[in-house]
Amino acid sequence: MQSRLPTILGKAIEDAIRTLNNESDEERVVDLSQCIQRMEELMTDLSGNAKLRPIVDDGEADVVTWNREITKFFIGKDFMSAPWLFAEAYKYRRLHECFSVSKYWKGYDVFYRQKNDTFSRSNEAVFELAMRFAEPTVKSANETADSLRLMFMELTQVCLWGNSTDLSLLINMTEEQIRSLQSTGGDDLAATEQNILGNDLERLWNTVKSLRNKEGPRRIDFVLDNAGFELYCDCVYADFLIQSGLATEIRFHGKRYPWFVSDVTKKDWDWLPNNMVYGNLFPNASEVEMEALRRLGRRWKQYEQEGKWIYEQHPFWCTGHTYWDLHSEAPDLFLHLSKSDLVIFKGDLNHRKLTYDCAAPASTPFDVAIGPMASASGAPKVASLRTIKSDVVVGLGPSGGVTAKRLDEEEPGWKISGKYAVVLLSDGRPGEPVNFD
Repeated sequence: MQSRLPTILGKAIEDAIRTLNNESDEERVVDLSQCIQRMEELMTDLSGNAKLRPIVDDGEADVVTWNREITKFFIGKDFMSAPWLFAEAYKYRRLHECFSVSKYWKGYDVFYRQKNDTFSRSNEAVFELAMRFAEPTVKSANETADSLRLMFMELTQVCLWGNSTDLSLLINMTEEQIRSLQSTGGDDLAATEQNILGNDLERLWNTVKSLRNKEGPRRIDFVLDNAGFELYCDCVYADFLIQSGLATEIRFHGKRYPWFVSDVTKKDWDWLPNNMVYGNLFPNASEVEMEALRRLGRRWKQYEQEGKWIYEQHPFWCTGHTYWDLHSEAPDLFLHLSKSDLVIFKGDLNHRKLTYDCAAPASTPFDVAIGPMASASGAPKVASLRTIKSDVVVGLGPSGGVTAKRLDEEEPGWKISGKYAVVLLSDGRPGEPVNFD
């Protein structure tokens, strides 16, 4: 709150100033300069540890929700004394307010350039995956269970470790660090699997494998995290799920406006396949590499046209609530998710919200830590794929406390390094009638 968030906001202000300097229309210039002024006021509040004021009525449907929470729980709280999760979310809602009250810049994304630039610098891993998966990965409906399992295990890890490049947490990455984080080869994955401290990979495979025998729609949902390379990995994974027949429908849940720097918005969602097919982000790539990338992008666009891939953005994802409140605060969304065969939550922020961001013992079972998302009637099967980059750690099994203590002694900072991960699964209570009483 004292260092990272002001740095992120400073870069956002720089981006808006860069856009301002390239704008010629006077009305738009004046309007954007007022947005920048509001951002600078937010910087003053953040750096000066001001009290959390109500959100201005900017026409967004969530204003009442935010201000009710502030009035009920956080009157008199400042950025440093309010719970970290809420204060951090509040900062991004205030940043949205800087633009949502404007005339011409309501949809402006101050992080858009950063997200695109980071993807363009991910060329080695992008083409490694494109060259391997541009052609259909499942050759026939009779693909053996063993080969499907191996591919599922590999792509689940690709999807997991793709979360390493989170711009809200790793804001000063070098290109060498990006390449290291994004290694996707088999040897790299074999080496990193030992760093999955809570490992439900086999249970997850058995859950997904069972869908192949299900009659009717087989639906898997992704609650997305980061745009760019992580979204690209998510799509490679989802592509395999469709090709293999493990799923017939994938629903992707993103954010309605820029959130935690690199979270996926509709603009990011549309940008990725369009640039894969038509763009020129990688001028040094070979024609073979580019054609592989274009084939992937065309196939993904076709999935969307056919209704096999569906992008959604419910307002609840951009609130200060944890997912313990999803059942009560967004019953329509809970009911919608209850119809899914599996909901995969990606990344650190989603994991923090699933677990109430509590300092629970590392041995706490995942289904206990996520509360109503596991125990409420109709709760879907929930998986969390998360590289560990903040303090909350659960689901490490009965000896989890011993593991956590050993790492505390041997590797101080292991909870924020992104070196370790969890793949956790809750069986939920699918099939039961949803009860909101």
